[in-house]
Amino acid sequence: MSYAMAEALQVAIHARLTAHAPLTDLLGDAIYDALPAGPLPPLYAVLGADKARDRSDATAAGAAHDFTISVIGDAAGFRAAKRAAAAICDALSGPPPDLARGRLVGIWFVRARARRSGSGDARRVDLTFRARSDEG
Repeated sequence: MSYAMAEALQVAIHARLTAHAPLTDLLGDAIYDALPAGPLPPLYAVLGADKARDRSDATAAGAAHDFTISVIGDAAGFRAAKRAAAAICDALSGPPPDLARGRLVGIWFVRARARRSGSGDARRVDLTFRARSDEG
């Protein structure tokens, strides 16, 4: 197994999201690897937890990475959060981004969960994706 590409994957995902014009039209620069101090904007995305499993084979060390990206908004309905979630899915579709270390075979959508968050005023959409990397 190799978790060695996890940091490179996170950097590539963040770069892909912040370069995707339809997403930045919705969120501006509110696409975070870590939440900033102070007040948050009314709608933002944050890269979340990840889990990796061994997917090495005879040719290379590799891993399957399940990672979450959350869209959180304070609007009364889910529409804005779901629109941003769709733009995230669009940003991650197509050819996989290059990694600073290793090779990304692909990224696939796994699931989404939309729910009220906190006291019920906030809306949250958690998107889970799977990526396959190898030392290639």
